Amino acid sequence: MAKPRPVEFDRQKVVAENRRARYDYFLEDKFEAGIMLTGTEVKSLRFGSGSIAESYAEVKDEEVWLVNANIPEWSHGNRHNHTPTRPRKLLLSRREINKLHGAVMRKGMTIVPLSIYFNSKGRAKLELALAKGKKAPDKRQTEKDRDWKRQQGRLMRDHG
Repeated sequence: MAKPRPVEFDRQKVVAENRRARYDYFLEDKFEAGIMLTGTEVKSLRFGSGSIAESYAEVKDEEVWLVNANIPEWSHGNRHNHTPTRPRKLLLSRREINKLHGAVMRKGMTIVPLSIYFNSKGRAKLELALAKGKKAPDKRQTEKDRDWKRQQGRLMRDHG
């Protein structure tokens, strides 16, 4: 029997984060995926450079691919350096891939990358989420709720 997956992922060093995703989407399920990287990509990520702000994931031929993620070329690389925005294969279990594919096809959801990080074993991981897009009124409501929470914190701190 397989051991249960932890609820919170083991993050040691966060390299890139997509903060805009929480504002633009309702996040449903979260997944942790490995990323197939070349050596220079790993070195560039360890150096702390990379961006997933404009990226997304797609299911193609029963495989999940990270598209449009920018990992810049490693400064000390030679002619075998990687292409910065190439599609990268994500490593997920068959059950997770089927769940993602079903949600995208039936419910019209999107697979959004949330962050790239290194776990305690030193492996580069990607946090993915199944997401549904927000409309403008939903975004305004989110902004109001965030402002109210901030105001509450100030009131509690000042008069608490």
